[in-house]
Amino acid sequence: MKNRLFVLIGALLVVLQFFQPDRSVPAYDASQDFINQMKPPADVAEMLRVACYDCHSYETEWPWYSWVQPTGWWLGGHVREGREHFNLSLWGTYSAEDQQDILEHMAKAVKKGFMPLEPYKFMHPRANLSDAQRAALAAWLEQAEASLSH
Repeated sequence: MKNRLFVLIGALLVVLQFFQPDRSVPAYDASQDFINQMKPPADVAEMLRVACYDCHSYETEWPWYSWVQPTGWWLGGHVREGREHFNLSLWGTYSAEDQQDILEHMAKAVKKGFMPLEPYKFMHPRANLSDAQRAALAAWLEQAEASLSH
């Protein structure tokens, strides 16, 4: 009986691997990307790439474990949700008002340490920004927001 249960669980795990999350990227105009549009300094651009772009752009770098289910579904859901909030690859398609709102929310989330999410920082140590990095990124985001209001 115990062996059958292990075989059943093993077979279920194998079958799950055939159901992968959608990793497709639609065609988009790279000139509309946040970094191309807003031209942040190199250090800010790097922080954005390591801490934001995996979940909030079409430039997601899927780690090996995203191919193992159900982990891939969990990660795919985070990416889908992140892109629904805002997609940095589509930055130039947002209205100025939406851009200001996004920048404001980004700055607050970075300042308070809400973003990136803890599980992401655990698996991506470079995304675990220091206090000084978070302060610099939030300050630049606030400055960018202010520049859009003129």
